[in-house]
Amino acid sequence: MTVKIVTDSTADLTKEEIEKYNIHVLPLRIELEGKTYTDRVNITPSEFIKKMKLSETLPKTSQPPIGDFVKKYRELVQDGSEVLSIHLSSALSGTVQTAHIAAEQCEGRITVIDSKFISKALAFQVVEAAKMASVGHAIEEIIDRIEHIRLQTKLYIIVDTLENLVKGGRIGKGKAMIGSLLNIKPIASLQNGAYQPLKKSRSFPLAIKQLMKYVKEDIKGKKLKAINLVHADGKHSAEIMKMKLHEFVGNLDIQISDTTPIISTHTGPGAVALMFYTD
Repeated sequence: MTVKIVTDSTADLTKEEIEKYNIHVLPLRIELEGKTYTDRVNITPSEFIKKMKLSETLPKTSQPPIGDFVKKYRELVQDGSEVLSIHLSSALSGTVQTAHIAAEQCEGRITVIDSKFISKALAFQVVEAAKMASVGHAIEEIIDRIEHIRLQTKLYIIVDTLENLVKGGRIGKGKAMIGSLLNIKPIASLQNGAYQPLKKSRSFPLAIKQLMKYVKEDIKGKKLKAINLVHADGKHSAEIMKMKLHEFVGNLDIQISDTTPIISTHTGPGAVALMFYTD
């Protein structure tokens, strides 16, 4: 029985990955200045950043409509295939819950997985699942493997500006002003699917230096399988981080890519995220 893989647009998959591994992607939505956009369909990450910088209010994001899930699931199970639907952390979005409700409305076997991650850290699980499905692995084997990957995955992020945290009500204007004056660059991680502040550095170079310490400790005695960088209009910082990583990860391929507007909305421009997993 064929297993078909579904995910959402926050996985930051490339067009090549989607086509090569036959992955089905349901896009999230972004509301900005009274207009609703479909993630990576009628707005690109770079276009979104430009519009967001000019907006006085924080954009609003929402999961794919339940009708999109139902339509996609029914389409995929028509030939008797199973569906494995892997999505961004339920601590960050209601997408997983919507997928579960949609699955209950459809015939056929549909399994919904909370990846506990987002962006390339979600993509690690999605791509591995698609690779295994393409060579005939049973859904139980695929789930076991992606759960292993999830447990071995790390995601770190450095935020460049506190402006969006203020717009979103996460910190007060007073704290933001102090942070800006001190050039504070917060470092955070995703732990059990939720945002977890780790440290505040007084410059981006110092934040990168601290981040490298975390990575070295995380991979000590382990085999690094994949590592990726994504950014929200912060490519220069990502390039610097890539150079620092190559000092101790060897020639392992490190991709740099724009992240989804869904993430950029909350991090603000200039943010850089590092994701990797080990075996």
